[in-house]
Amino acid sequence: MLNVLMLGVGQCGNRILDAVNRQAFGGSRLAKYYSKQRFPSRVETIAINTAINDLKELKFTAAKDRLHVPNLHGVGANRNKGKQGFWENQEMILEEIEKRGDFDLIFVMTSVSGGTGSSFSPLMIHELKKRYKNATIVPIAVLPFREEGTIYLQNAAFCLREMIEVEADGMILVDNQYLKRFSGDIASAYDRINTMVAQRLLFLIEALDSEMLSVTDLGDFKTVMSGGLRMGTLGYYQADKKSPSVRAAIKNSLREVGLLYPANVDAGEAGRAMIVIQGSREYLDVDEITKEIESLTETIGHVFKGIVIKKGEPRVLSVLSLERAPGLVELYEKAKWAIQEERERKDRARSELYEAFEQINDLEEIY
Repeated sequence: MLNVLMLGVGQCGNRILDAVNRQAFGGSRLAKYYSKQRFPSRVETIAINTAINDLKELKFTAAKDRLHVPNLHGVGANRNKGKQGFWENQEMILEEIEKRGDFDLIFVMTSVSGGTGSSFSPLMIHELKKRYKNATIVPIAVLPFREEGTIYLQNAAFCLREMIEVEADGMILVDNQYLKRFSGDIASAYDRINTMVAQRLLFLIEALDSEMLSVTDLGDFKTVMSGGLRMGTLGYYQADKKSPSVRAAIKNSLREVGLLYPANVDAGEAGRAMIVIQGSREYLDVDEITKEIESLTETIGHVFKGIVIKKGEPRVLSVLSLERAPGLVELYEKAKWAIQEERERKDRARSELYEAFEQINDLEEIY
């Protein structure tokens, strides 16, 4: 049995974890009080935050799985303040994790643009790698809406760089800006994105811990994630009775509309892949699956495939590692502008204030 730890760090990570628990508890808000999460593996979940109000708003995460790090009421999107908060509380945080046991796979789910998540997560991954030497550690890194503001853009740029530097075992990207177009208002977009991430992660955990006709395992997942940029994305597609073609389901799982981060497979942006197909035996024609996988290798360097027999129409999960990420290059260009803009704003404000001070340079206080 696979031993999995899912950490939701900061408000965004907490909400994704809550979406995971919603599915694991079956959707009932009361289930967290009287039932156990129905995970396919042994899964431990912990929501970590400096803002206690963010933890209180969680609807499907049990109280025992919420860890408040004392630090006023959040860190105000200030990564320096957040890092200090982690260092001051790291033993308490790591003790809470370690008492849950050993793990084979650890997901660290966070926004890269906020305060607590973007500052805690790289440091936490670094410490986890020292303490869980045999575990595969993969951050789920959520990119910001580009119009969210200059501080969030600069946080995203520095957090992503630090996550690469601590050498996590790959990184799964989730792009809010890209996914927003598939939802309506911002609140609906957040809910749908969190649900999409939770759905794919639970499918992945189940796939890595299932008996298969054709086997993919944790080693294959790690090999895929270590390819190219060491960044990847997850795709998903659920066929229906009207069109249960397994080959079409595989193709649709790789369409940009089904990916958490956009990747043009036909243009060679994916370097490695793991494709897991699940469904009733009558839908899973091994020859058809093999032909489709072989055709994918013409544009993707290496493709692992897994076939899981389970009642229902074909469902497909695609794990892709990226060789190119044009959207990230654009994000860093915007972040550079954001940093310069913040500096210029501060300089202008300081200059205006000093000019005001000069008006009393030759005067004394009179009482």
